[in-house]
Amino acid sequence: MTLISLEEAKQYLRVDSADEDAVIGSLLNAAAGMCRDVARLSDTQWKEINSGRSSSDSYSKTKMASVRETLRVAILYAVGYLFEHREDADHHKLALTLRSLLFAIREGVVG
Repeated sequence: MTLISLEEAKQYLRVDSADEDAVIGSLLNAAAGMCRDVARLSDTQWKEINSGRSSSDSYSKTKMASVRETLRVAILYAVGYLFEHREDADHHKLALTLRSLLFAIREGVVG
């Protein structure tokens, strides 16, 4: 159970055809990576969050749900921004917005 599937991203972007699946898939991977980096998540944390199953005591069920939902919003925002601004994306502005969205995860205060 990944955080955002290609179909969810396409629905969010209101794309009906398969013509841009490769582009959207690449943007989805880039957006997820950016969010992971901005949130300062380790490989282990990312795997747990992405799968939805915590193998350690790092995330309670409530905290895991909260972190996943926050990351879903941030990833969808980033995908939408990158899709709409393919030619002129301001990555600094995007990073600042993601920092705001992911502040609680970055600082460990979610849950």
